[in-house]
Amino acid sequence: MKRFSASSSWGPWTPPPNPWRPCSASPRPRLSGRLLFINRVPGTGRSADDDREDEEEDAFELPCLDGATAINLDLGGFLGLALPLAGVFARLTELFLSSLSFHGPCRLGDAVSSARCPCLQKLSVCNVRRLFRLSIHSESLLQLDLRNVIGLQRLAIDAPALKELTLVRCFVRNQPIANISSPELMSLCWRDAYDPSSTQLDKMAQLQLVSSNFFLVHADGLHDSVNRSHNHNTQRFLQQFQVIHSLTISLGYMQEISNSQFLLEDINFLPRSAVLTVLVVNQGHAFGAGLYHVFRLCTGIKRLFLALESDLEAQPACPADCTCNEPTNWKTEQLLLNCLQEIQIIDIKGSEHEVAFVKQLFNWSTVLKSMNIYFDCSISGIVALELFQKFSSFSLPETQIQVYMCSDPGNKQSMYLFASKKSRLQKNMKMVFHCSISENRAWELHETLSSFFRPEMCTKFYIQCGDRKLLR
Repeated sequence: MKRFSASSSWGPWTPPPNPWRPCSASPRPRLSGRLLFINRVPGTGRSADDDREDEEEDAFELPCLDGATAINLDLGGFLGLALPLAGVFARLTELFLSSLSFHGPCRLGDAVSSARCPCLQKLSVCNVRRLFRLSIHSESLLQLDLRNVIGLQRLAIDAPALKELTLVRCFVRNQPIANISSPELMSLCWRDAYDPSSTQLDKMAQLQLVSSNFFLVHADGLHDSVNRSHNHNTQRFLQQFQVIHSLTISLGYMQEISNSQFLLEDINFLPRSAVLTVLVVNQGHAFGAGLYHVFRLCTGIKRLFLALESDLEAQPACPADCTCNEPTNWKTEQLLLNCLQEIQIIDIKGSEHEVAFVKQLFNWSTVLKSMNIYFDCSISGIVALELFQKFSSFSLPETQIQVYMCSDPGNKQSMYLFASKKSRLQKNMKMVFHCSISENRAWELHETLSSFFRPEMCTKFYIQCGDRKLLR
């Protein structure tokens, strides 16, 4: 059998099935390909941090499929999984385990070791319970992804070939105790608790990309010491990396921050990097002050990726006494980002504070060559035109601007080029209208927009309907 795929509707009221019965009916399982099993029961799934005790008997027993090349098990959030005590997964290269609870005497680390999985390259463990200790010794492992392993107490990784390591919300309830030895690691995502007294990261000479836990921008007024400690530990993690090619950080805002303290003033170090990615979860608040503080610590960046939180539900408006815009020095003080050449901003909604921030960003970026802006799916075509005109007026003549819109509000994959302002050196501009705009309306917009550009500017307007139709 080359591939086996199954979907179960087993819930807590029915006995557990044996999804791999076709593979294990004989003394020697015959699967020699990919195994995919997904349990989907509406309304009965449990989250990874559900504290209810598991019943030991409600567990699947995974046989040793020595011919399987990939195994993907999603057990719906409440089912148990018992790993085989013996046997070798001789050909297994990929193992994905999700929404399950570990049972039985066999530990996951033993099962995925080189002795029993000599070819394993990718291991992903997400939304699981009852995995308290994980020790992996693998000569072949290249990618390791651990997310929401709630209750994890100790982590040890000895993987000399490992290239990518992701750790997200695993040490939430415990002090992080970890020892990582991966000298060839190139990408490290550590969005988890960190304590240098109990966490050992060996030398990673090949490291190119680092992603850290989030920084809280403002305190909530109730847990200020806890919030400051969280930020302090995140900075201590980043202090291990003086220089890194690509750095990813996150800025988090509380919903209620009135009269609260600006916590980022305690952050005085970020690694020197060429590429900076900032994820902003702003809950509708102004974020200029927070980003200004970050940029002051990263003046040498060459490329900037800024992703704003996108939510189809309307964000609550800031109250009149909200302190999210403080300190206000970001509006007046000069900042030179004289290496920054490329900017990409995702999910702009067109709010007043967003426009003000983009204007300042143009002022700070003295050698900017290009800016790509992706509007939030809630933005209408008329608003997009207004914002495009504003951003074009803010920019230097030599800066190219491209803005993108979403043709389907429920599908972020439907982005298309809406308008483009080329640099003065290129002397041309292109705009693409969505197919919902009539040709007459497109001509009206064409005449209006053409009046904004220099006489020597060559403008081309298209209607996007399958193949683009050139208006002029």
